[in-house]
Amino acid sequence: MSDEIALRKIIHVDMDAFYASVEQLDNPELKGKPIAVGGSSRRGVVAAASYEARKFGVRSAMSSVLAKRNCPELIFVKARFDRYKEISNSIRTIFFEYTDLVEPLSLDEAYLDVTHNKKGNPSATLIAQEIRQRILEETGLTASAGISINKFIAKVASDMNKPNGQKTINPEEVIQFLEDLEIRKFYGVGKVTAEKMYKLGIFTGKDLKQKTLEFLDSNFGKSGSHYYHVVRGIHTSEVKPHRIPKSVGAERTFNENLSSEIFMLEKLQHIANELDRRLKKSNLAGKTITLKIKYSDFTLQTRSKTLPYFIADKVLILEMAKELLYQEQLQNSVRLLGISLANLNTENKEAETKEDAVYVQLKFDF
Repeated sequence: MSDEIALRKIIHVDMDAFYASVEQLDNPELKGKPIAVGGSSRRGVVAAASYEARKFGVRSAMSSVLAKRNCPELIFVKARFDRYKEISNSIRTIFFEYTDLVEPLSLDEAYLDVTHNKKGNPSATLIAQEIRQRILEETGLTASAGISINKFIAKVASDMNKPNGQKTINPEEVIQFLEDLEIRKFYGVGKVTAEKMYKLGIFTGKDLKQKTLEFLDSNFGKSGSHYYHVVRGIHTSEVKPHRIPKSVGAERTFNENLSSEIFMLEKLQHIANELDRRLKKSNLAGKTITLKIKYSDFTLQTRSKTLPYFIADKVLILEMAKELLYQEQLQNSVRLLGISLANLNTENKEAETKEDAVYVQLKFDF
């Protein structure tokens, strides 16, 4: 990292096992027990797992059958998203008492830019402690936080002392922290990418840093430049209070596998109706429609078509989805269908005014 670089004070707040913790909060009988939020049926999927369940290897997106096999004592609880949203809104109200620069990533996590905050507190570390304490007092739930000079490092740091902890990576610690970091802990490096990096001799940030930009570009495409810069502490993405959606979609998993397109038409109509509702709620339309097909063997296929005009009406959406469905023969029986719209009518909203970056010396009070 150069001697002068645009430094911000960024906090990433991540609620601890949020959905499961809410269920344990509202039902004290569930406290201390392994619970999974989601369906317990043969086709069910775990949406979230308590820390007690995670000890048995239960994870989100895991099939309910496998989760139950890993943890026979697992208790399944039906998701209550209205309740989660209610608590999430209360937490965000706390955030806005400290800064208007709040970028929610989901109901249970957000970035906060507290470089210039409403409390006049120069220490992002103390602000994070205060916010976590406020969340605990006002909701009864715990949160973890990461604090550093940019969103990438703050996100990585928030996982370091979970649950109910926080980690600050000061400016002068950034380079050493990134060099020592295991590559699988880099935010955005999934299992497949990590395996590829291992084969290329990249196990830590230090190994990654030794690779040239040309090498990373040739092996990881567009992500190569991202890896090259973040390992050097360079990540210029700002905290954006109003995140512009890139796509809107709806999908459904079926209780029984569907083996013919005829049986899928009614399902697609329900999905198109739900997508229509979501588009109207946000006043959105899109040009690129994608049909998502997950087969019974869990392989995933997408079929897309881009139109010269925006669509949002459920009748048009359904017709396009049908066209994509019949575009080619199915590879297997189908367990999930989804429809999404991208290329949205939000381009005019993305022309946000950006202030010039403030360049300061590395001496920075965190």
